[in-house]
Amino acid sequence: MGRFEGQVAIVTGGARGIGKGICKAFCQEGASVIIWDIDEQGLETAQEISFEGGIISFRRTDISDRNDLKMAVDNAINKHGHIDILINNAGIIRDRTLMKMSEEEWDQVINVNLTGIFNATKAVIPHMREAGYGRIVSASSINGSLGAFGQTNYSATKAGIIGFTKALAKEVGKYGITVNAVAPGFIKTAMTDTMPEEVVTASIAQIPVRRIGTPLDMANAYLFLASRESGFISGHILHANGGVF
Repeated sequence: MGRFEGQVAIVTGGARGIGKGICKAFCQEGASVIIWDIDEQGLETAQEISFEGGIISFRRTDISDRNDLKMAVDNAINKHGHIDILINNAGIIRDRTLMKMSEEEWDQVINVNLTGIFNATKAVIPHMREAGYGRIVSASSINGSLGAFGQTNYSATKAGIIGFTKALAKEVGKYGITVNAVAPGFIKTAMTDTMPEEVVTASIAQIPVRRIGTPLDMANAYLFLASRESGFISGHILHANGGVF
């Protein structure tokens, strides 16, 4: 019997990369997982994990659209009756130095990475409050603490998630809801696979454990913070970066 048997977990941005790894890990631990993503790849991901024995479904959902989110939550409640875990993983990048960054590129990243977490969390919390239990874990980043060249928009959102997490933890703890975040470092994804080998090698050389992180590394961090065993941990930012920060 898995740690999350009987629990329902929503994973935003679960179609690919770290999100897909999170979905697999939660399914392997017995959770019923719902992917919310605008990427139709989510359907293939759900089919793949289902074929491996996981209980998982995909709903095309735009977390920047509050009406769409309301329908997604209603759908989840109608199907399962409860939502126990919300993994706020969805995020985008529009990298450019500030003076070259367009207002659209700024707004897009803010709307998905930060406002999207506000939207999804606010839509789910009433059902967690009613149940007297919930786990909310959001994706920050090492760059929310260190910053990164060409990422003023992205870094601002990831720093904002840190503040959001710490503040919300104070508001909802009395309802049995914990709120935490994971701040990944350099992780192997489809995006890093396109980077020049010398850049990847130089980046790994800066990591004390001397390897790149994997989606499974991140999934394990989410599993812990979403578990019943972590019930006395809230408002915490778990830095998973191999010792860089």
